[in-house]
Amino acid sequence: MSEKPKFEVIDRRKMKAEEEQHAPKPATEPEKAPEKKPESAGPRLVTSEPATTAGDGETAGMPEPPTAEESREQKSAYDASSERLDDLIRAQNPGVEKQPPITFESLLQQLYLSAMVQMGAGTPEGQRPRIDILGARQTIDLLGVLAEKTRGNLSVAEEKALQMVLFEARMAFLELTKMITIQPPPPPPAEKK
Repeated sequence: MSEKPKFEVIDRRKMKAEEEQHAPKPATEPEKAPEKKPESAGPRLVTSEPATTAGDGETAGMPEPPTAEESREQKSAYDASSERLDDLIRAQNPGVEKQPPITFESLLQQLYLSAMVQMGAGTPEGQRPRIDILGARQTIDLLGVLAEKTRGNLSVAEEKALQMVLFEARMAFLELTKMITIQPPPPPPAEKK
């Protein structure tokens, strides 16, 4: 349709400018001056290295972050798209209420449930649990990183919820790893004669 999109997607991946500059050009093609395109015309080639932070090198090799205006536009487009999706869902299912906003507690609940499912919780009765112990450890470590990085920035209720979730997940992990290490190894398969 002829309607202009309400938002643009700009590819911020760094392309290998060095390979493109040093690639041999076909002899039959005359050299052209690069065409000047508008700034927002899709993916762009990044030719300059981003600045590194003072001595720590954490941003070395990372593209520049979006500007405040780009972030505002993206957030506005995201909110509008989410609202259209909610409207479509409610139109198809009239009894469905509007979803509550996502909060810090929602994030904690999602990470906690992920860790518990990875440790076999929620397995239907009579079925053998499928355990992803390494995935569970990573999810619990993510909760630990969250606790470390948000220290001093949470309300009392948020801090209490985070510490409780982290404690419960770690305890479940300890119990599971204890059961895994106590069990004797399975006997080798019997040889067929």
